[in-house]
Amino acid sequence: MSMRLVCAASLMLASSLPAIAGDPVPQGPDPVLVTPVAPAPEPALVITLGLGIQAAPAYFGSDEYEISPSGSFAFHSINIGSLRFGDPDPTVDRLGFGLRGSFRFVAERDVSEHAELAGLDDVDATVELGLGVGYTARNYSAFLDMRRGFGGHEAWVAEAGADVIARPASGLTLTFGPRLFWGDNDYADTYFGVTPAQAGPTLAAFDPDGGLLSAGIEFGADYRLNDNWGIEGAISYDRFMNDAEDSPIVQQGSEDQWSIKFGFTRVIRIGG
Repeated sequence: MSMRLVCAASLMLASSLPAIAGDPVPQGPDPVLVTPVAPAPEPALVITLGLGIQAAPAYFGSDEYEISPSGSFAFHSINIGSLRFGDPDPTVDRLGFGLRGSFRFVAERDVSEHAELAGLDDVDATVELGLGVGYTARNYSAFLDMRRGFGGHEAWVAEAGADVIARPASGLTLTFGPRLFWGDNDYADTYFGVTPAQAGPTLAAFDPDGGLLSAGIEFGADYRLNDNWGIEGAISYDRFMNDAEDSPIVQQGSEDQWSIKFGFTRVIRIGG
């Protein structure tokens, strides 16, 4: 064996032996302790509230328009103990069938402010509350709601509609579709009826029946400014039908009813 091979073998052997006492032992990097990060707790309640203004007929059948406050409400999720419903992310599209809340506010009808209604009774403001069922796909939706009135009328009403959905830009959602509205006999009497005692030179006695009372269309827009704030607006057209159209209240006013509203929305997260 040549001297060159012996030296090479000696070097290989030395490199494979552990360091003797007194020699420093090479150390690797200190271990890094990773503490798991617990996910942020979900809010107990997530809703969206809207506040704005609207221009709408002064009363059902009026050809005069008034400016008044408007509002909106959307429920997203609830998370209390074992009770979990919905999704805390308000931007998530909830596809498929689902239950929905339904709300409408009907302003009072003050006959002292409208000479053409002389002889009729005032109708107090009404809050309509109810539930509905809806189906939502990526590009369209449909719904059917039923509500009961509390206040000026205590009747039952129903509303159905469908929308085409478009998203032409990030954060912007547009909807457009038809609307149908039904009211029972009590609802028709309250807003379109004229009793014999109330009849006069301009308003003949009229006893309407409930049923399909109007049909129309609505165009809506919603734009999200950020995670919490948004802008919403809608333009709607309704035409009275059947006994609502034949009412002397509507005949001396207008069977065509337009409304426009605009406002801001705020996502409210409670708890969590």
